[in-house]
Amino acid sequence: MKTILLIEDNDLIRESTAEILELAGYHVLTAENGKVGVEQARATRPDLVICDIMMPVLDGYGVLQIFNQDAQLSGVPFIFLTAKTERTDMRKGMELGADDYLTKPFDESELLSAITGRLNRFRHLKPDYDLQHEGLNEFLEDARAVGKLEGLSADRKVHTVRKKQDIYREGDEPNRLYFLKAGRVKTVKTTAAGKELITGIYAPGEFFGYMALLEQTKHSDSAVAVDDSELVYIPKDDFTQLLIRNPEVSQQFIRLLAGRVSEREHQLVGMAYNSIRRRVADALLRLHEQHAETAPATFQLSRDDMAALVGTAPESLIRTLSEFKQDGLIELTGKDIRVLQPDKLRRANW
Repeated sequence: MKTILLIEDNDLIRESTAEILELAGYHVLTAENGKVGVEQARATRPDLVICDIMMPVLDGYGVLQIFNQDAQLSGVPFIFLTAKTERTDMRKGMELGADDYLTKPFDESELLSAITGRLNRFRHLKPDYDLQHEGLNEFLEDARAVGKLEGLSADRKVHTVRKKQDIYREGDEPNRLYFLKAGRVKTVKTTAAGKELITGIYAPGEFFGYMALLEQTKHSDSAVAVDDSELVYIPKDDFTQLLIRNPEVSQQFIRLLAGRVSEREHQLVGMAYNSIRRRVADALLRLHEQHAETAPATFQLSRDDMAALVGTAPESLIRTLSEFKQDGLIELTGKDIRVLQPDKLRRANW
């Protein structure tokens, strides 16, 4: 949600304009004069400013000059809102760097059109998106504007899947990318000997199911909900647009996906060459990092699932977990596992 700072000394105009902006889906900060507006902006950097010119304490020109000289606020789109219509006053505002100029009285469509135009012109992809906290919607909206991807689906419906429910099966045709909003999902591959191997455990804020889309092949593994989970589906056509239509969008999208690709390669190499203790330690660390924001950072995973993730027999896993518990590295309480010394687990040379 974009944040707009509205600086206007007239109470009626300020309140009615703020109501219009809030109904249009913006988060609105209000200030009754320029000094309060600058303080608001420094506390919370807005995405756009709408500012009256003639105000007490500090007028609109003064506000814009402060913005231009402040490294944190410089570059914020700035729209003057005023009753003054003289050409010289408009020229002064533009010379100071204002991006647009609305004269009162104005209608709702004129106001919203000016805001949309300024935001789209100045929109850029962020260096990073917090996918665990609504970052997916923010990225897709930025991608639509920056990459001119008008064909991106507007449907962000959340789909609920129950614990142990199949999401897709090995051999299915891929028709979407999956984003995990809540819960956990495991991807499972069955070997020629019929043994189950877990190829990934996914936590909220992660994508899965994209390897088959990238390779244009059928799914080489199955996806199953470990807990009751919530998913957002990204259609195959949207996936393709994000990947190839715009270089800037493509690079950012690949960065969002790349961590999982490298992690999977690391997991497969480790299973081939690392000792059982090292593999169990690495699996515990991955699960610990996925749950690091919870307090305490405990997690549950059946011993069979963890054995399949590590690539060993359940008996070997249980023995190794018991050894780690005796060494004070982890805590086991029923099905709960808690990593007590992650640094020691990470540095151990097994």
